[in-house]
Amino acid sequence: MQADPRIVETLKTTGVALVPGVLSRDQALSMRPVLQQAIDDDLARMADKPDYADRWMVHNLMVRGKPFLKLLENERLHAYLSEVISNTCIVYAYTSSSMPPKGTNFSRRIHTDSPRVIPEYWTNVGVMVALDDFTETNGATYFMPNSQWRFESPSEQEFEANAIRLYPKAGDAIYFNARTWHRGGINETDAPRHCLTINVCRSYMKQRFDYPRLIPNELIETLGPVGRRFIGMDTRVPASLDEYYL
Repeated sequence: MQADPRIVETLKTTGVALVPGVLSRDQALSMRPVLQQAIDDDLARMADKPDYADRWMVHNLMVRGKPFLKLLENERLHAYLSEVISNTCIVYAYTSSSMPPKGTNFSRRIHTDSPRVIPEYWTNVGVMVALDDFTETNGATYFMPNSQWRFESPSEQEFEANAIRLYPKAGDAIYFNARTWHRGGINETDAPRHCLTINVCRSYMKQRFDYPRLIPNELIETLGPVGRRFIGMDTRVPASLDEYYL
């Protein structure tokens, strides 16, 4: 599957672009109840910690439902990753980016998703896969185009003057250089706005979690070569001489 060169050029130039149809609409909508159940389970588990910073964010989605695991092998997802980072890239982190009803979350601050700035060199790519239609009222994300190579955070005034919002439909994805400054919106509606976010890094970089050990073998065995490479199976460090000589 080939990436649209016009979208790739926009992404490389401005640091952010919308890619339509990474999932079908039906696929995206079918993931919503699975994700909501995972969110509800986590909220219940952390009920005694009301100040928990990651409320409404589910970590390590590949072990929270098979649809999330299978997304890691999606051809359209990888077509664009190959163009902007490499065809050997791996998952750094895999989380939800849902906006709770009548509210917002930790993403509301102006921030980037990577601490490194290497001018003109992409170390991390963010992919937000929408499970709902993003709108002005349900917390669509703000991005500041052409901000991916700057070290310092823009001021509130500068960000507000230059930020744009993208409005993916369910199944579309927003790709962005993880150094692009952005912030979550505010959900003014009575329903949650659901989204998945995959942070992707170079194959020589460390992942947030040791996914080859974190993911049960019975799930890993359902993946093909692309999915196994993407979770980091090809970049493991041997723990013994026996493993080294495999």
